[in-house]
Amino acid sequence: FDYEGELAIVIGRTTRYADRESALGAIAGYSCLMEGTLRDYQRHTKQFTPGKNFERSGSWGPWIVTADEVGDPYALTLSTIVDGAVVQSAPTTKLIFDLEAIVSYCSTFTTLEPGDVIATGTPGGVGYARDPQFWLEPGMTVTVEVPGVGTLTNPVIDEVL
Repeated sequence: FDYEGELAIVIGRTTRYADRESALGAIAGYSCLMEGTLRDYQRHTKQFTPGKNFERSGSWGPWIVTADEVGDPYALTLSTIVDGAVVQSAPTTKLIFDLEAIVSYCSTFTTLEPGDVIATGTPGGVGYARDPQFWLEPGMTVTVEVPGVGTLTNPVIDEVL
């Protein structure tokens, strides 16, 4: 079980086929997102969906900060902390795809509706890519922190059947 701290985009208006120039205008606000990834399921096929959408494996919140309150979304820094140790830290200028590209692309294959949440991707430092690899275990605590947006803290627990 791996961690991926991310910035969440919250859509504020119905958007379809947005161009880069109008993409930021579709964003109502931002939040913190912890995408828990089951790497073994991610490798079962070429489709990552099973590994990234296990029940109770991720969360976002604890609130939404409006886009106007954030101001420049490229002036943010995202950090992921596991049991008090910073394991990821990067400015949003280092996202693989910028926010305009993410919103524009997503709006080409689905209509984005107010309240939709889009994960922006994670910075380097995930446990899978470390040497030695580092995995989350029950009892650990994961925090995703974006100053100006919020702090999201989750305990890691065993799956309840």
